[in-house]
Amino acid sequence: MLTDKADVQNIVAGAHSNPFSVLGLHIIDSKCFIRAFIPNADKVNVIDAKIGDTIIALKPSKYADDFFEAEIPDITQSFAYRFNIQQGEHSWIADDPYRFGPVIGEMDEHLLGEGTHHRLWQVLGAHTLTHEGVWGTHFAVWAPNARRVSVVGDFNGWDGRRHSMRAPGQTGVWEIFIPRIGDGEPYKYELVDQQGKLLPQKADPVGFGSEHAPKTASVVRTLEGHEWHDQEWMSKREALHKIDQPISVYEVNLGSWKRVTDDSGRRLSYQEYATQLVEYAKYMGFTHIELMPVSEFPFDGSWGYQPVGLFAPTIRHGTLEEFRAFVDACHNSDIGLILDWVPGHFPEDAHGLSKFDGSHLYEHADPKEGFHPDWKTCIYNFGRDQVKNYLVSNAVYWVKEHHVDGLRVDAVASMLYRDYSREDGEWIPNKHGGNENLEAIDMLKQMNEAVYSEMPGIMTIAEESTAFPAVSTPTSDGGLGFGFKWNMGWMNDTLQYMSEDPINRKYHHHKMTFGIAYAFTENFVLPLSHDEVVHGKGSMLNKMPGNDTDKFANLRAYYGFMWGHPGKKLIFMGSEFAQMKEWDHDNSLDWHLLDHAPHKGMQSLIRDLNQLYKSTPALYQLDCKSNGFEWVEENSNDESILIWLRYGYEGEAPILVVSNFTPVERTYRRVGVPQAGKWIEKLNTDSTYYGGQGRGNMGSVQSEAIASFGRADSISLTIPPLSTLYFELELN
Repeated sequence: MLTDKADVQNIVAGAHSNPFSVLGLHIIDSKCFIRAFIPNADKVNVIDAKIGDTIIALKPSKYADDFFEAEIPDITQSFAYRFNIQQGEHSWIADDPYRFGPVIGEMDEHLLGEGTHHRLWQVLGAHTLTHEGVWGTHFAVWAPNARRVSVVGDFNGWDGRRHSMRAPGQTGVWEIFIPRIGDGEPYKYELVDQQGKLLPQKADPVGFGSEHAPKTASVVRTLEGHEWHDQEWMSKREALHKIDQPISVYEVNLGSWKRVTDDSGRRLSYQEYATQLVEYAKYMGFTHIELMPVSEFPFDGSWGYQPVGLFAPTIRHGTLEEFRAFVDACHNSDIGLILDWVPGHFPEDAHGLSKFDGSHLYEHADPKEGFHPDWKTCIYNFGRDQVKNYLVSNAVYWVKEHHVDGLRVDAVASMLYRDYSREDGEWIPNKHGGNENLEAIDMLKQMNEAVYSEMPGIMTIAEESTAFPAVSTPTSDGGLGFGFKWNMGWMNDTLQYMSEDPINRKYHHHKMTFGIAYAFTENFVLPLSHDEVVHGKGSMLNKMPGNDTDKFANLRAYYGFMWGHPGKKLIFMGSEFAQMKEWDHDNSLDWHLLDHAPHKGMQSLIRDLNQLYKSTPALYQLDCKSNGFEWVEENSNDESILIWLRYGYEGEAPILVVSNFTPVERTYRRVGVPQAGKWIEKLNTDSTYYGGQGRGNMGSVQSEAIASFGRADSISLTIPPLSTLYFELELN
């Protein structure tokens, strides 16, 4: 019973869509046959896998020399066997991948088919395991429209004919178990589309590791075996992430925070970041580090915002295991870790998700829905259940497998609206005729529900630049379900104000006060992110008007204003010590600036603001509640002075914040206070310690029964030029 000629020729040509139906061991009419495709082999013997005895020699097919087969006499059922392969003077023992059964079970198949498998990474991708008594790696990939899918790598000479995968059932998932290969093995998938066209080799959409650029293969990385040491942090994390807690975030690009100048400017590793970055963030008083995307990405210039390997921590800084050690180090220093997460778009790179199986599998086929005009990238088809499940499970993966504490979701506005950055006629309305992207909205809701239910205590943060309602409202109450939202309006308004010459600021006073009108409609984070210091926008320091002395004073006053304003805090690396030039992703921050007093002073100010913030309940407990804020003077336009009160829970001392955004010193300036008593000057951005002139109030002021701005009691202040002051009522 020789194998059919067409089957042999298709196997040898790599054109067979169901190789498991031909290769391996088959019982036909109570007879046992073994067939193998082994290019360039001279002889192939079948040996008993248990005792090593040779059972029979396979014979080359008359249709192809590389196709071997034989009937095994007196055997009527499957058994464990191996091959002894000879090629010239060389011989070796190998397992036949086609003798192993499927790994994916019925329940996984069912959930995959439904698009409801929120632990997708446990089924798809490359997993090292022992299967039917043999160790190796199980590969599985979703490619429902492919005619043939193979795993290729060094182990088979990148020959797509050698390890063709098991034909999929209803789920469209292909799989194969390849014995004796494991952690560190590079691989890709080779696919043939329905028309028989060989596609560019693809990286694994659920791969856990990648090669170093410019190579683009995935790399087998085991998820098992890491011993976590962050139990204490994990047990208290939920309490630390509530809206009544202090959250101050240090945003970092790992490629450019610091480089090793005496080693050709190389990037730091995860191991080096586990000490240097974590210790620095701890010293500076930040509660969290936020990393710009670490999911594998091909182009450095995208900063990670055009990812290809959503499940793979970038190899630029080390392996998956080393990334986990970095997370552990953060937690052991009581630092939370937030990752930027990018479900809004992906690049068209040939080895990525674009036209993955020859069809528009992950992206919309219509460019009006599937192509992003701003970034020239593909847009996920959020309406396809399997794509939605891919993204939701990826979010769960990071918080579950890597103990990540939060996800800052990039470009949410671009997902919420079908007409985002599109002119009339360039977009397709939803089923109701509107511009909301109902499918993307549903995906974001599902993502938030999934991660919060899987890992209570994490936080999700939306970068959402419009007035879309209820972004940080639970889905059960009709919201999107995020924990927090970036306050982009506050950022834009206040930076525009600060860029004005102080003589003109009185005409733009509303830009500093308007934020309070909506400050409590969402759970806000005040972001001064990387986006504000690139593309010609200038560094934070160089946004400020005036000479160098004025620039530093303005920036110190602004930071004081920000830390006193309702909302959690975020600042981009380098801004804390007044980096002078724009951020450059190819180079290190200018750490040498800390040798100069003004920059060192700015760094000290941020450190002290963080410490004051964390130790002062009035500055964070009612951050997201209107009863935590009260204007004292909001209309002192001509002086460009803003004065307000911050309150904590009952029994906590109130904080009075005073900002002066003119270069004019205000002496004997009377300010109304809500309670009589001694008001302690807790922080003054004009302190000589920060690079100022040291003008202030000698540490405290006593109130007097003199009415001011509708209050019965007041204090007389010296308000330095371009400064922000904090006062706390001394409680008896």
